[in-house]
Amino acid sequence: MGLLKFTCAIIVRALFILVSLAGVWRVTWVKSDHYWFLTFLFLPLVVEMIITLKRRKGKDYKWFSPPIFLFLISIIPSIWLLELHYQQNKTSDLQCKKLDSWENLLRMITLNETLGNVTHQDYVQNIKHLLSAVCSNDWILALHQVLLILLIVGKWLLPLGGGVTRDELSQLLLIFVGTAADILEFTSETLSDVKDSPQLVYIILAVWTWSMLQFPLHLAVVTSKSSSEGEQGIQDTSLLAKHSTDIWSIVEALFIQDGPFLVVRLIVMTYFYVFHQMLVFFTIKNFLVVILNLYRLAVICQDFRPSRSSTGSDTTVP
Repeated sequence: MGLLKFTCAIIVRALFILVSLAGVWRVTWVKSDHYWFLTFLFLPLVVEMIITLKRRKGKDYKWFSPPIFLFLISIIPSIWLLELHYQQNKTSDLQCKKLDSWENLLRMITLNETLGNVTHQDYVQNIKHLLSAVCSNDWILALHQVLLILLIVGKWLLPLGGGVTRDELSQLLLIFVGTAADILEFTSETLSDVKDSPQLVYIILAVWTWSMLQFPLHLAVVTSKSSSEGEQGIQDTSLLAKHSTDIWSIVEALFIQDGPFLVVRLIVMTYFYVFHQMLVFFTIKNFLVVILNLYRLAVICQDFRPSRSSTGSDTTVP
């Protein structure tokens, strides 16, 4: 069992480095070879892997996941550069091959087939032509999708940290799936609405980067309550200690995901005068999530006060 955990810890980090390397390679492809210096961002992940494997036998931490955080640090700069380059060069991307159907994919593959003997150089040239024919937006979207899927699968394969149960891990993974879908929809839909506005692109990417910080954190699921706390411990429990998971999930929704998403979409609609059916729907969806979380917070606070006052009155009765 220990060997399996050790192997999973190495495989997950190797996948993190491989995907980050693919992002750096794409940046050097569309910009210049000078951007290979981004590979230095892999060093903290390698150092963390060595330290974790040596001291913790590959086990992750309870409240925070360093490998996921360092993976985000290694790949987010590449996505920023690709997004900014695409927004600045949309007109040159009109003749590319979109991968939006099986027919287009098969047509692009067969277009690069050659008859007769194929040398190694011809094969390499065909591969380069095939890769360069794909639209930049499809490359970026694929990188977003692989990033989010790998975050979920990687967290699943990483050995559990001390104090984290399988039930908490399953809840966390389900939350990750919903969070990843919302984040991917936010970036793909909102960035597609951008028209000659570099400021809005920076705002969207900044909010996207901020929302990705949910994945290294486990505060919305992992509890700190002890199973053996006594009656006196329950009386002295604070609101944050008693409802820590609920409060942290509310904080994440209000300040990390749905709150910032709502603000950005309102800016897009009111300041940049972008208006369409899907934008309105997701704006209403973010607004409902924010309102319901505020309502949930009010209910928790109101229920905590009567229970605490009734507990205090019971202790005064002789």
